[in-house]
Amino acid sequence: MSDFAAARRFMVDGQVRTNDVTDLRIIGAMLDLPRERFVDPKLAYLDLDVAVAPSRRMLKPMVLAKLIQAAGIDGIDRVLDVGCATGYSSALLGRLAGEVIGLEESDALAKAATQNLRDAANVKVVTGAFRDGWAAAAPYNVILVNGAVEIVPKTLCGQLADGGRLVCIYGSGPAGKATLYLRAGAEVGSRPLFDAAAATLSDFVKPPAFVF
Repeated sequence: MSDFAAARRFMVDGQVRTNDVTDLRIIGAMLDLPRERFVDPKLAYLDLDVAVAPSRRMLKPMVLAKLIQAAGIDGIDRVLDVGCATGYSSALLGRLAGEVIGLEESDALAKAATQNLRDAANVKVVTGAFRDGWAAAAPYNVILVNGAVEIVPKTLCGQLADGGRLVCIYGSGPAGKATLYLRAGAEVGSRPLFDAAAATLSDFVKPPAFVF
């Protein structure tokens, strides 16, 4: 077993399985997918958010796995991966879903993701503003937001299919909550899932309150 394969095993056994991730498809995909291809190999398997660009972080493995599990992805689902960065989350989603659109606002990160995902036939990387989503391929069965939002992502929720799910971290800092948004007809409801913290995506920063 290579050092990286052993590190993946330790990551899954020590970070993912121990935090109530029981979906064997997610576990299998994380064991198989070389995370060191998408981020600094020295940091790839640590239990932390890893910087991939200024003000941008790749979600820690445990948080990403729990969000994906909460989304209940089916093999025929179309998924929008908002903030795909260098492509790890999109590669993981591609192992579970029928089609994945990785949305990235940074040209440099989008280029890296495209290169890293060159062998993933069902994953496409596009460039655009996170807050706008990607209407060209909507509606989506699942939308994953790779980061925290301080405001409700209404435009993204509007791109969900009936029965579609959006998962994200709502709130900033230690007060953040992993949250599931579910669309039923014209209505979108939400419920908290678990405590989580992540870097806030710039498109979803709450405007400062007006002070008299």
